[in-house]
Amino acid sequence: MAFFQLFLREFWLFGLKQASACLFGGSFLALILATRFYYPAQPWLSRYDFLVFAAFGIQGLLLVLKLETWEEAAVIAVFHVVGTIMEIYKTSVGSWAYPEASVLKIGLVPLFSGFLYSAVGSYIARAARLFDFHYSAYPRMRWTLLLAGLIYVNFFTHHFLPDIRLGLFAWIAWLFRNTQIYFTVDRERRSMPLLLGFFLVALFIWIAENIGTFSQVWIYPNQHRGFALVSFGKLGAWYLLMIVSFVLVSLVHRPVLLRRPLGKLIAG
Repeated sequence: MAFFQLFLREFWLFGLKQASACLFGGSFLALILATRFYYPAQPWLSRYDFLVFAAFGIQGLLLVLKLETWEEAAVIAVFHVVGTIMEIYKTSVGSWAYPEASVLKIGLVPLFSGFLYSAVGSYIARAARLFDFHYSAYPRMRWTLLLAGLIYVNFFTHHFLPDIRLGLFAWIAWLFRNTQIYFTVDRERRSMPLLLGFFLVALFIWIAENIGTFSQVWIYPNQHRGFALVSFGKLGAWYLLMIVSFVLVSLVHRPVLLRRPLGKLIAG
């Protein structure tokens, strides 16, 4: 009975902390879904432009209420730039499209789209703080930076050069093969393979992407005639993007390594 009560307590606290880590992304996704059904048919401000102001409003509110730090806000800003650059290229080659009109945009890309990437960075940064992340056998920073750079470049170059994502998956598996992530839900420190953690986060992002395309805030070529499930192949793309996101966050929240059995913590 005591074990069951402990499990329920930790499960409840885990859910609360996850919800807190998702404050920015969850709020933004809820607005995207709500505007799909309740936004005026002929508004003076387009849905996409409204989402830009809404994202800034959510960000400002989180900072005022001290639910997010300025360092985490900086992560969001970096992700917005990185994501928007990718969006400009991907929409130009027809990978996906934004079907509605907007004023606040660059080329074919409405500015709110960068916040979709920012939400991922915000989640990772907040989760690292809320769960007190530590690591064992974490790779050297130079290798993770090189890996993230190659992943990001391949998102562009695979349209006209050989796609190296299989090699990137293999390198990820090798580089993080022994890495464990340690997190604290309540009092006890728990652990899991970091590779599994990457996959679980990528899976939830894929689910969120299906909600986004269901709301028709953006659509893939096979969704022009109506909603269709985002292909499972996109799960692999999100896994790769997770690595980029994680490495960028590690520049702000440097990984803290846990050395066992002494349990000493050192900056990574």
